[in-house]
Amino acid sequence: MNLENTQVQMRKGILEYCILHIISRGEVYASDMLDELTTAKIMVVEGTLYPLLTRLRKAGLVEYKWVESNSGPPRKYYTLTEQGQSFLESLDTTWHELMKSTKLITSRKDKDDNNNNSTSQD
Repeated sequence: MNLENTQVQMRKGILEYCILHIISRGEVYASDMLDELTTAKIMVVEGTLYPLLTRLRKAGLVEYKWVESNSGPPRKYYTLTEQGQSFLESLDTTWHELMKSTKLITSRKDKDDNNNNSTSQD
């Protein structure tokens, strides 16, 4: 099994959630999203971000507006729609349930280790 591939798949699984959270804070430009995701080590490239933003827009979760720029061409600034905000709230619930479940599983000691410790003490 390839560790790097598994790590990439885990990051991809939460990418949409993270993008929606970034956009939920207010109007945001795609390169700012990319910077934040890169800083957070969610390793995303433009080739991943832009198709995802298009998919979110087609699903009615985000919208954008063009804003003129003093330093070049106009820029797209993304915001959440009402449907996107509702969707994100549902994802928040799911995320918190997953974190709780994962913590429960990963914090438990191995039963075999506990059994071996008790039998070696007998």
